[in-house]
Amino acid sequence: MSTLELALRAISSALDDCGLSPGDVDGLVTHSVGDAAPAAVVAASLGVSDPHVLLDLWGGGGVSAATIGTAAMAVASGQASTVVCWRALNARSEFRMGGTGRAAPTLVEFQYQVPYGLLAPPQQYALVSQAYLAASGASEEDLGRVAITQRQNAMRNPRAMMRKPLSMEDYLAAPWIAEPLRLFDCCLETDAAIAVVVTSAERARDLRQPPVLISAAASGGGHSLFSAARPDLSISAAADLAPRLYRAAGIGPEEIQIAELYDAFTPLVLMQLEDYVLTPRHTAAEFVASGATALDGRLPVNTHGGHLSEGYLHGLNHVGEAVQQLRGQAGERQVPGAEVALTTGQPGYVSGTTSALILRADR
Repeated sequence: MSTLELALRAISSALDDCGLSPGDVDGLVTHSVGDAAPAAVVAASLGVSDPHVLLDLWGGGGVSAATIGTAAMAVASGQASTVVCWRALNARSEFRMGGTGRAAPTLVEFQYQVPYGLLAPPQQYALVSQAYLAASGASEEDLGRVAITQRQNAMRNPRAMMRKPLSMEDYLAAPWIAEPLRLFDCCLETDAAIAVVVTSAERARDLRQPPVLISAAASGGGHSLFSAARPDLSISAAADLAPRLYRAAGIGPEEIQIAELYDAFTPLVLMQLEDYVLTPRHTAAEFVASGATALDGRLPVNTHGGHLSEGYLHGLNHVGEAVQQLRGQAGERQVPGAEVALTTGQPGYVSGTTSALILRADR
């Protein structure tokens, strides 16, 4: 199925979920790395003849949360009244960036990576992972606990691709992809799409579903394919973004009740727990080992299974999960009384961009 058809199905489903139709849409925002249907094509396919906002953001998962933030700005400024944000991928049946069948990225830095074998994301993120493990003292078992905890969440998620139990023995027996990343440290490749509808709070309250409010959105920079001048690979650009995000929301990290953290690879979960000040520096492994990030823990993380076990939708499925949790509609994986959620994009590696949201239940 083409990415266009996937996008149209997801957008139609999201509009129907809230009781709207394509005729209500006057803004469209998506993000990609050249592997999805452009916003103008989607607008024409939906029959939106006069889109007021039409944006294709580049930067992969780093700008996933930024699509929602951009849509919120358009609504708040009066440029549009109803904006759809989406991500569509057919990465399992077709091909993905860095895979065979796709041209090399048109990026200046790529010519400096190819001679050293840095061709695909697992190879690039292996360097980041080694830096974090060396700085924090975390072990391979600590990475395994991230994958295992998220698999346990996915087992309660009917949408998840991977719902078989995962043991530490299974994790350690899996082949290396790029050391220190094993098979279960890496996200899935998925054919899927998700869409989110953004409108004003006042209008949302008159629609079919309980609204979820956008308390804050923030975007930032990062390492651009390891050519940027950030001094320490073990600390992501999310550490710079986090204070701005919390300040905009008017809360502190201790008020976050659910964290849907971008998890293309397991070390990114540990890094973001620290960079978003959800646990002190170099204590994330201990935090996960204590059970704090499990569904019944102090701070449930990636309650849907994340990219590691639900599927890889480049960050927007994390937003969708946060919305379901804050509506109280997450079924067997529902976190009781959840009212404040953090959802993040890729924390600033490779693409040189990052973004995040704080969402609230409307109660």
